[in-house]
Amino acid sequence: MRKFNNVVVSVHAHPDDTEAWNAGTLKHLKDKGYKIVIVTLTAGGMGGIGSTEDKTIAIRREEARKAAAVLGAEYICLGGRDGYLIDNVDFRLDVTRIIREYKAGIVMTHLPMDYHADHRATCNIVEAATMVATLPNVPVTEKPLEITPLLYHTAPLTLTDPIGAPIVPPHFFVDVTPVMDTKQQMLQYHESQKELMRVMHKMDDFFGVVYQGNKDYGAMVGVEYAEVFWQHLGGGFQKDPVVQEELREFVKYK
Repeated sequence: MRKFNNVVVSVHAHPDDTEAWNAGTLKHLKDKGYKIVIVTLTAGGMGGIGSTEDKTIAIRREEARKAAAVLGAEYICLGGRDGYLIDNVDFRLDVTRIIREYKAGIVMTHLPMDYHADHRATCNIVEAATMVATLPNVPVTEKPLEITPLLYHTAPLTLTDPIGAPIVPPHFFVDVTPVMDTKQQMLQYHESQKELMRVMHKMDDFFGVVYQGNKDYGAMVGVEYAEVFWQHLGGGFQKDPVVQEELREFVKYK
């Protein structure tokens, strides 16, 4: 198996996405010696109840910074507008810069068929930016990587697409039972989202819904809590199962 740098760049649309979808797995990788970088395309400015967009952005950036600090991770926000995120050249270049600057070996992002339009846009941006990370003609100053990073996709709250149809089964599950305390600590920093979810999704306990999702995934493979992943195996990407091998003691298959 080829050697990939021990750096994971987790790129999602909003503050709290990484915490909800793959924080447990990032903790496992951190414990294996990986550097973790958490990136959001937006600061989640629409995700505030009783505050302006600007105030919400300030609140959510600070929440995200504190959550990332639990992992000793760096947090970067690229400043897109929440709810109106569009795939464009500037975002693709920004993500390529970050991937090159940190010499990522692994990149994680949303599914291409995720329920949320911002998530789908982020996936397109990240896939395109990762694919060209080795190419010298990309107009960024950071040096090309020697090998294209591995790309993995995280799951939304449910395994359904934007119109409610079942998503293809996950490639693998990661048992996050031993690290749920870290995941919970990170997610708890996103206090601003509890009221938003009550208003927007009629969820009385947003954090509890996330944990129940991990519990439901865990039940599929006989563990208490799990996160789920798909590896991007299409053309243009390496297919080495690095995460699966690094976390072999925690990886489960259905």
